[in-house]
Amino acid sequence: MVRHSATLAIDETLRARKAAGQRVLHLGFGEAGLPVPDEVAAALRDAAGRNGYGPVAGSPEARRAAAGWFTRRGLPTSAGQVVFGPGSKPLLYALLAALPGDVVLPAPAWVSYAAQSALVGKRVIGVPVPPEAGGVPDPERLARVLREERPGVLVLTVPDNPTGTVARAEHVRAVCELAERHGLAVLADEIYGELVHDGTPPPVSPAAWLPARTVVTGGLSKSLALGGWRIGFARVPAGPWGEELLAGVTGVASEIWSSAAAPTQAAAAYVLDDPPAVLAHVAAARRLHAAVVRAAHAAFTEAGALCRPPEAGFYLYPDLAPLRAGLAARGVDGSAALAAALLDEHGVGVLPGEAFGDEPGALRFRVATSLLYGETEAERWRALRADDPLALPWIADALDRLRAALAALTAPPARP
Repeated sequence: MVRHSATLAIDETLRARKAAGQRVLHLGFGEAGLPVPDEVAAALRDAAGRNGYGPVAGSPEARRAAAGWFTRRGLPTSAGQVVFGPGSKPLLYALLAALPGDVVLPAPAWVSYAAQSALVGKRVIGVPVPPEAGGVPDPERLARVLREERPGVLVLTVPDNPTGTVARAEHVRAVCELAERHGLAVLADEIYGELVHDGTPPPVSPAAWLPARTVVTGGLSKSLALGGWRIGFARVPAGPWGEELLAGVTGVASEIWSSAAAPTQAAAAYVLDDPPAVLAHVAAARRLHAAVVRAAHAAFTEAGALCRPPEAGFYLYPDLAPLRAGLAARGVDGSAALAAALLDEHGVGVLPGEAFGDEPGALRFRVATSLLYGETEAERWRALRADDPLALPWIADALDRLRAALAALTAPPARP
């Protein structure tokens, strides 16, 4: 049986609790939580009459815009190397279906990679990430695995979900060299690439280190919070290998989604041309994400958790191992029990690390801070435009509630 995606399930659970009147701090779902810029909404409205199916790989307009977008970011690309889909998630599935061989994942990794691999009959091999950052397997451990295993695909996420970090350039290069040596295809999920907090691009894309066998996926659900519009795109390498892969992906697409929605492709074409208003909006989003996730990081570390400092996006991956003895006295012995305690006892919703392929007994979990920006569109606009979003009462209250929950969770249990 195919199980409900852990990320979507926690979102539905927490929204249902809120609708029932419960006070819930929603830290479980990676929705970017921002309003739609007027210019982007206008591009969608203007295309509302485009109700034909269109080419499977995407409209010529959208593919040209995506090619220019990649080229301006250091990856020279032609329109013929681009394919669009209804979100990057279906494209990832189509790519995993079209690429041969089992799949190597960094551990932890976003929940859907393993689930999609299973759906297409591929075995998953998890390799722990380095201490510094997630998104790539530790190169030394990967080298040991590849001496014994013969997988076909290596998945990388730069920047990373769930850790909110950016893989070091030397690690990206090392794993790409290993992939080349062992004949692996690299599937580089770069959907958070526009949200590096300091505004600089991530270290060189895996496609620069292994240009002939790296596929890059992206979309507009994170940089512009257009998850509900379902806009994803992928770039395959130039040359025969990429052409064959693109044919396989469009074959899968033709039987599953036919073509991405024409109005959203028109909106994507506008966005991917990098108009100044869009670039300014994304820059403001980066600043907001950075401010709030850093404040949440401080709350966790002050409570005694280990946690990599966030570098991109809106995620944290705290580890409460230093507090294991006290948590064990409360009956908390792993990530699922920890997530349950946070939700049921303190109204804080997070996702346990085991959903991301982590060890079930570890006390790690993913936190997403992007739904703290406001309950209404007006509040979210204020957060986006604020010089100090942490001073806004609804964000300050959410962070206070997080600190109070952590204090209560980690306090010594009361004597009977």
